[in-house]
Amino acid sequence: MNYQKPFDKLIITDNLSGIASPEMEGYLAHALCLEGHMDFDFNGRHFTFATHDLMIVRKGALMENMAPSDDFHVMVIYIEAGFVEHCTPQSNYGMKGQLALFMNPVINLNDAQYNLCLRDFQGVKYRYETTGFVFYEESIRCAVQLMLLDFFDFHAYNCRQDSITPQYASVMSKFFALLDSGVYRCHREVSYYASELCITPKYLSEICKKVSGHSANFWINRYTSLDISRLLRDKSLSFVQISDLFNFSSPGYFRRFVQNNLGMSPSDYRR
Repeated sequence: MNYQKPFDKLIITDNLSGIASPEMEGYLAHALCLEGHMDFDFNGRHFTFATHDLMIVRKGALMENMAPSDDFHVMVIYIEAGFVEHCTPQSNYGMKGQLALFMNPVINLNDAQYNLCLRDFQGVKYRYETTGFVFYEESIRCAVQLMLLDFFDFHAYNCRQDSITPQYASVMSKFFALLDSGVYRCHREVSYYASELCITPKYLSEICKKVSGHSANFWINRYTSLDISRLLRDKSLSFVQISDLFNFSSPGYFRRFVQNNLGMSPSDYRR
C-alpha cells in the first residue's frame, strides 16, 4: 500500500489490502464503497460490502478471504485508535455502535446518507492534505468529529436503537477492554470479570444483555472462539499447544469447547 503520512494518526488510501496487517493493528478502518463490491469474512461470518455501503472495522485481524470485484473502488480512512477516542463526540451511543459493528461492520446507506458520507470523507481528506494550515491538527480533529457524528446518525437511523446510560457505557467499555487485553485465555468465568469491575456477575450479565442483546458469557466465548479459530488455522501448532495456551483443564474439554462454539471438532475445523 502507498500510504500518505503528513499526519501519522490518519492514513488515507484507495484499497483495503493492508487492513489485516500488523501495521494497521492500532488503527480503525473507515471505508466507503464507490463502485463494485467485495465479499469477505469477518468475525466468523460472511458479508458483502457493495456500492454506497459504509464499512467500519475496529479489528482488521478479523477480516479474511477478501474477494473484490474487478470494478471495486473504495476510499479508506484509517484513524489511530487514540485519535478516534479523542475525536469521538461525548455520547454514550458510541458503545452501542461499537458492539453492533463487531457483529456486522457494514452499514447500508441510502442516497442522501451516501452523499453526506462522501462529503465527510472528502472533507477529512482535504484537511489531511492541507498541511500548510496553521491549525492543521485541530482542523483534522473537527473534520473527523463531524464524520463520526454522521456515522452515529447513520447507525441510529438504520438500527432505531436508544442510547445507553453513562453507567452502562462505562461498564461495557471496561468489560471490552479486559477482553481486548486477552485475559480470556486464562479467565472465562463471568465472575472474574465482574470482580475486576467491582460489580456482581448478575449485574454484569444484565448490563451486557440490555446494551448488546447478548450475555457476558456470550462475549467471553465469542472472543475465545475467534482466537482459537485463528490458531487452529496455524498448522504449526498442535491441539495440545493451543489447549495449553487457553488454560483448558484437559484436551477433552478443549475439544468440547471447540465443538460447541465452532460447530465442529478441532480436526474437522483444521481440514
